Amino acid sequence: MVQPVVMSKFKTVTWPKVILFGDSITQFSFQANGWGAEIANKLARGKCDVVNRGLSGYNSRWAKLLLPRLINITNAADNNIAAVTVFFGANDCALEDKNPQQHVPLKEYSENLRDISRLLASAGVPADRVIFITPPPVDEPAWEKECILKACPLNRYNSAAGQYAQACVQVASQCGAVALDLWTLMQKDGQDYTVYLSDGLHLSQKGNQFIAQHLWGLLESRVADLPFILPYWGDVDAKSPESSLLCDQ
Repeated sequence: MVQPVVMSKFKTVTWPKVILFGDSITQFSFQANGWGAEIANKLARGKCDVVNRGLSGYNSRWAKLLLPRLINITNAADNNIAAVTVFFGANDCALEDKNPQQHVPLKEYSENLRDISRLLASAGVPADRVIFITPPPVDEPAWEKECILKACPLNRYNSAAGQYAQACVQVASQCGAVALDLWTLMQKDGQDYTVYLSDGLHLSQKGNQFIAQHLWGLLESRVADLPFILPYWGDVDAKSPESSLLCDQ
């Protein structure tokens, strides 16, 4: 007769987390063929849990206020965070006179990113585990069509997105983090960046693939040394699975 296992004797299995923190471009990243889903797929089985904390419409001002509610600032040991992506700016760069609710001045945007970096450090996430992602370029004609459908004027310029992208890269460098500069990479060598956008602001399937590829290039080294939490199936002792599956690793 098989004896029941008293589970209270054993420590709960937890996985390190990769947290994707951002606005709608992050929130939508778990959709089919999304960049977040691709990263989660690469880390599936035993490396990390990928947690989507994308919040549509949010800017860096709101993100800074909210972050202490999303991760444990007071007890860093509980977090077990392998890496964090910080992906804000697409809403911050909205024109103040056309979209004052989302707009954040450039100087404040930079300071908000610094504060986010400091908050993450206090939660046990050093700068070398933080990846800042700049806003992508804006396809103004396509986004203007979206604005007209909502009975509002064009409220974002590509040139403004570029200023916020540059600020994001500068803050990352100052904080000791790395930056994925989408605004520059998507326009490199005069390529048609509009193919990366679905509506002038958010990502197309090709844009999601672009981010997944470039982000994985930065993220892979940050998770490469993490062990698999549970044993490979072929290594489980079939006669005594408890000895393989219930031991603390």
